[in-house]
Amino acid sequence: MNDVETLEHMFSVEMNSKKYVKSISISDNTHARVFFEGNLGELRELSHAEGNVLEFTGENGIFRIDLTEEQLQKILTCSHHKSSPSSRMGSYTSTKK
Repeated sequence: MNDVETLEHMFSVEMNSKKYVKSISISDNTHARVFFEGNLGELRELSHAEGNVLEFTGENGIFRIDLTEEQLQKILTCSHHKSSPSSRMGSYTSTKK
């Protein structure tokens, strides 16, 4: 097993309004799935916050997951092993407002 497979990664979703939340499903059964679906809107920024948190900032909210840039690069490289490795992730900011 490699490092990416053995690490646990926390995540959070912060929505600007409940009107952008499409559905939330939490079962009463033990070990049943939990489902959250919403609309982050147009992507405004993609960055690493605090070094280990990959942050997708949309016009309607923010999705965060603790995933280092190195871990993300390893995942991207492994999933594209037959093609050229992906370039290092930088920061993305939309110019639309």
